[in-house]
Amino acid sequence: MSTTMTNVQKLSLVQAVTDGLRTMMKERKEVIVMGEDVGKNGGVFRATEGLMEEFGEDRVIDTPLSEAGIVGTGIGLALNGFLPVVEMQFLGFIYPAFEQIMTHATRIRMRTLGKYTVPMVIRAPYGAGIRAPEIHSDSVEALFTHMPGIKVVCPSNPYDAKGLLIASIEDPDPVLFMESMRCYRSTKAEVPTGKYTVEIGKANVLTEGEDVTIFAWGAMVVIAEKAAAEFKKKNIGCEVVDLRTLYPLDKETISASVQKTGRAVIIHEAHATGGVGSDLIGLINDTSFLYLKAPIERVTGYDVPVPFSALEDHYVPTVQRLVKAIDKVIHF
Repeated sequence: MSTTMTNVQKLSLVQAVTDGLRTMMKERKEVIVMGEDVGKNGGVFRATEGLMEEFGEDRVIDTPLSEAGIVGTGIGLALNGFLPVVEMQFLGFIYPAFEQIMTHATRIRMRTLGKYTVPMVIRAPYGAGIRAPEIHSDSVEALFTHMPGIKVVCPSNPYDAKGLLIASIEDPDPVLFMESMRCYRSTKAEVPTGKYTVEIGKANVLTEGEDVTIFAWGAMVVIAEKAAAEFKKKNIGCEVVDLRTLYPLDKETISASVQKTGRAVIIHEAHATGGVGSDLIGLINDTSFLYLKAPIERVTGYDVPVPFSALEDHYVPTVQRLVKAIDKVIHF
């Protein structure tokens, strides 16, 4: 982590995002914010509130309802010296832009033999739990962790949100910046008022333990911490690791934790099949198989579209489901 912090303020995660954008827009005139309703309305979740008034319509741009157009324009701007931060109103709306990301944004560095890069950030609220309509609540991070050339970042708290966003804007390559809607206003934390960064590609060990490692990201970090607190009452130590970056994974922290505890449970709200949890299992098997005292357990969303709000609570992983999985590996 690098920092020039001078003071701290209590911010929610969405306020930390706004603060990160404002910090970089003040420092770098090349930073441009683009997206549907990001200007006058300040975004669906008010993540860009006040930025158009402060920096003008040339730097905070309300776009047509065209995700492919937004990302395509961002790629062009990034190739011409700008630092675009483009917003998808919801991660589930990113599908029309998939082709632009897969065939252009992620490949231009290779295509030009390093002559050009695409320093673009794609912000995308994601996840279930806020009673949003169909497609609004998807967790499809694994579609993008299968794309060499893009980084995938997912903060779980306000401090990491600002620091990772600034690091993402300064990164020379495209970054998908996932923002959990459940975490937007669920808590506040101390966030430095100055500029600081949180390193992309570094996981964070939130709680140390000796008996089992819980891997989580985004809204599932809170679930992991609550489950760890339950086992602490039984003198069972759960090590909670917030991955923060999903691509590239922090192989050193992941393997070191599993080799220490000998047990691993992974929790994510994306579908089980093809999820990032599968990559974690592969990584653990490659680096730490002989240290395992029990098979790895996963607690995930189900292999169905995120259901309508009446059934949403049955889809999202819960503390109870995670406790059951931890208990299984402890008593294997």
